[in-house]
Amino acid sequence: MNPVVGLDVAKGESQVQLFLDKKMPYKSSVKVDHMVDGLEELHSYLLDLERQTGMKPPVVLESTGHYHAPVVQFLEAREYIVIIINPLVSYRAKSSSLRKTKTDAIDAYHLGELYYKEDLAPQKKRGVQLLNLRHLTRQHENMTGIMIQTKLQFQAVLDQIFPEYKGVFGDLYAEISIKTLQAYPTSESVKEAGVEEIAQFIDTHCKARSFNWALERSEKLIGAAERNPFQSTLYQSLLVSLNMYIDLLQVYHQQLSTLEREIDELAAQLEEYELLQSIPGISEKIAATILSEIGEIDRFNHPKKLVAFAGLDPSVFESGRFKGTKNHITKRGSAMLRHMLYTAVRCSIRDSRKKKTTPETIARNKRLRAFYDLKREEGKPYKVAIIACANKLLHWIYAILKTKTPFQETM
Repeated sequence: MNPVVGLDVAKGESQVQLFLDKKMPYKSSVKVDHMVDGLEELHSYLLDLERQTGMKPPVVLESTGHYHAPVVQFLEAREYIVIIINPLVSYRAKSSSLRKTKTDAIDAYHLGELYYKEDLAPQKKRGVQLLNLRHLTRQHENMTGIMIQTKLQFQAVLDQIFPEYKGVFGDLYAEISIKTLQAYPTSESVKEAGVEEIAQFIDTHCKARSFNWALERSEKLIGAAERNPFQSTLYQSLLVSLNMYIDLLQVYHQQLSTLEREIDELAAQLEEYELLQSIPGISEKIAATILSEIGEIDRFNHPKKLVAFAGLDPSVFESGRFKGTKNHITKRGSAMLRHMLYTAVRCSIRDSRKKKTTPETIARNKRLRAFYDLKREEGKPYKVAIIACANKLLHWIYAILKTKTPFQETM
């Protein structure tokens, strides 16, 4: 006997199909919910199958974001082998049938059949630290995106109230800049307060700077108020919106700082965190995100498999004598990992540092910059060269994580 369980996971429930052996389904398909009672019911079905076959059955299911998390945690706690497959693999298997039918019961059945057709590897536990790090880095990325959208909306409102304010402080979103704008949001409020009052306000809320600096900012703010095309605010609703966006930006900034602190503390416990940062151009945040997205490097026995996991492998299309020449990357892997690699490449090849004695520019990562320049000299477009660099960088990351040795700058 070679038993298996096909599990079609949905939101809050799963369809279960038991198999005694190949082409030998056991009993009818049943549905269980993901509450404690439902999971215990699932366990009773697995124990029944184990009694019938004398073997503990593996469980095959599709990756469904977070919907399968409670099931996997329940099964792993009871030492069942869990095989999580890419939905593309199961879709390909289902498409081989001539019948065009789709139900949860049929999907669960196909997952069980797939176990006998394919050489499926069991899910390897990533560890609590890596999963926590992955959740935190993804949350940081999501909140960063929300904050960027809020900044765009904030600037749109500011352009209708006080567009000249943008030149008062070097950084519009600095803490002192936001506080000053909140206190003096219009030309009227600035002129009414005067230079001395505003300078005192800035000096009180920015202890790191001198009073002369605060006075200079105050004078610049007065000048901006005089140049402002909106000498009076006609729509009070805009002021309400401006204050709302300022409050949101302050909250987002605090939350991002908390996330960054948690990410750094958690990542610092992992040996690989420092190793990845040995590659010039990879910062703390990029290293933590790449590490959390890859998980355990032992899941990959070849760098090309890691490249495929990132979705950076080229698609291939051939039919008869025809061979496609414009082959885009597959983009079938981790989108977050691709994004971080793209960012790391751009940071690595950028000419940002100069020698003190000469005007010569130096890229952060000379080896990667040389590879990028070579691709450009070959006539490759910018994005093609960047993707080639990301592929090269991922091969380096694979070698570093496998050998646990830091990056060597040989040029």
